[in-house]
Amino acid sequence: MKVTPAILQHEFIGLKAKVVESKNPYYEGIEGRVVDETRNTFTILHEGEKKIIVKDVAVFHFTLPDGTVVEVDGRALVGRPEDRVKRRVRRRW
Repeated sequence: MKVTPAILQHEFIGLKAKVVESKNPYYEGIEGRVVDETRNTFTILHEGEKKIIVKDVAVFHFTLPDGTVVEVDGRALVGRPEDRVKRRVRRRW
């Protein structure tokens, strides 16, 4: 899969995710499968427990089905998943 700004329109439930940076130090290092997504949060299954991570304060590494690891700032993901899929992404370069 080619990594483009369209990654923001990707479905994240089921992907492996890791929190690499966060304003909340408790979130850093949490990794596992994304089991749910709401407007402002991801629910990640981490060591058998569901952890709720606020999107706005974290930077995530997502592992795509082809093995590619993509870093995404959570602020770009804020919004209902069904609306984010429809949103047009402007290129800034």
